[in-house]
Amino acid sequence: MKKQLFFSCLIFLLSFSMLSFVIPKNIQKKVTKEINKTFEVEGFNLVEVLISEEVNKSLVRKIEKDKLFKIIANNELLGYAFVDKAPSKTDEFDYLILLDKDLIVAKTKVLIYREDYGGEIGSKRWLKQFIGKTSSDKLQYEKDIMAISGATISASSMTIAVNTFLQNLAILHQNKVL
Repeated sequence: MKKQLFFSCLIFLLSFSMLSFVIPKNIQKKVTKEINKTFEVEGFNLVEVLISEEVNKSLVRKIEKDKLFKIIANNELLGYAFVDKAPSKTDEFDYLILLDKDLIVAKTKVLIYREDYGGEIGSKRWLKQFIGKTSSDKLQYEKDIMAISGATISASSMTIAVNTFLQNLAILHQNKVL
């Protein structure tokens, strides 16, 4: 009886932990749409980039499981996708960074914004500023990246998030993860 209860609890915990590391369906749909548009491809696979604990400790900010993926189509590397959250005034927003195979930012996208104000950071015009950036770029809000009136916290947060990812990109490349 105790063994059966133990195994039931173990299976439940394993199932729950596996589900917690999957991109939610509503975000997955948006990621798929952006990859299709950016890389002009219909069929592709997302393959998680595995980062050792040792390398992850050396990053500016640890990259959690199921956040960084290779984009593969027809057995060819198209680029990379990074999905994460960044803080806004009272909540968080989900964002996507797409890189080409040379590790250059091909697109950034705010996937889900949960505030009443500051949603302007989702505009294509503002997000275009990140396209073409590489791991050698150091971005500063209001200097390299335009400020947005009414979205100061979110715009600054997105700039910090992209900048941190670019710094991590250099470390991942140096450690031959990418």
